[in-house]
Amino acid sequence: MDVGLPVRDSLVGVRAQLPRLTTTGPARTRPALDPPAASRADAIRRASSGIIRGVQPLCTGSRVAEGAGIITPNALAAVLFDMDGTLVETEQYWGEGLFALARELGGSMSAAARERTVGTSMLIAMEILYAELGTTRTDAELERDVRWVEDRTAALMAAGGIEWRPGARELLVAVRDAGVPTALVTTTPRRLAALVLQRITDDLGGDPFGTTVCGDEAPARKPDPAPYLQAMTTLDVEPAGCLVIEDSRVGVAAGLAAGAGVLGVPSLQPLEPRDGLTVRSSLTGLTPAHLTELLAQRAGAGA
Repeated sequence: MDVGLPVRDSLVGVRAQLPRLTTTGPARTRPALDPPAASRADAIRRASSGIIRGVQPLCTGSRVAEGAGIITPNALAAVLFDMDGTLVETEQYWGEGLFALARELGGSMSAAARERTVGTSMLIAMEILYAELGTTRTDAELERDVRWVEDRTAALMAAGGIEWRPGARELLVAVRDAGVPTALVTTTPRRLAALVLQRITDDLGGDPFGTTVCGDEAPARKPDPAPYLQAMTTLDVEPAGCLVIEDSRVGVAAGLAAGAGVLGVPSLQPLEPRDGLTVRSSLTGLTPAHLTELLAQRAGAGA
């Protein structure tokens, strides 16, 4: 697959090209950004915003499961899933997009630098890439670069398809069928997340999530807890009763900072032991009962 050529087409029509999915509390306020950082963050938001023409964003509101709410300690109040690298095999497409941009800018990105971008916001990913290349970009150039990577990633999804991570489909279905409220919390902007969400919905015969929070819909991005706290507030659940499932360090940090238990299933990035974190090689074989037990063990350990 040639990923060296720039993608100049918009995302219009990409959704239709994607193959079917296949099986293999109140938000905390972060410190105000200084003016230069705020300007670059605004550039990221502009590049990642917007709706694909002809595609309605999924779950722009919420659908709180009947009976959801604050429940007793140690019970499984909700399960909050990350998307890229946790539920679906899409993280590699973001990497290809970053590698391709590095070539467009006349350099190359190392595997080590790419690993540091896993799960991060586009602003942080771009800063890592620019540092690797030894280049400085204006805010306008940053905005164009972000849009370029996102368009490249969408095109790669269309060409390569989207697959479930091992055990992810089965666990998500089991949690849904058990009546446990669910959320999808991703750093990916809505315009790209909508492509994956539609494939998940098509494959499962309905939207399995009570609410979704995308990277351009929260006051801060992972590792800040704000996206997870926003989802918990919408679901009307307490953090202590929630289990977050993540594959990246920044995602794990966000879930723990939000006060939830965290199950880590590393994909492209190793996860170091942390209080409140349980690490497994995959989601294969897990059931809602296992998730409830993990949460109870965390509470018993005084996490």
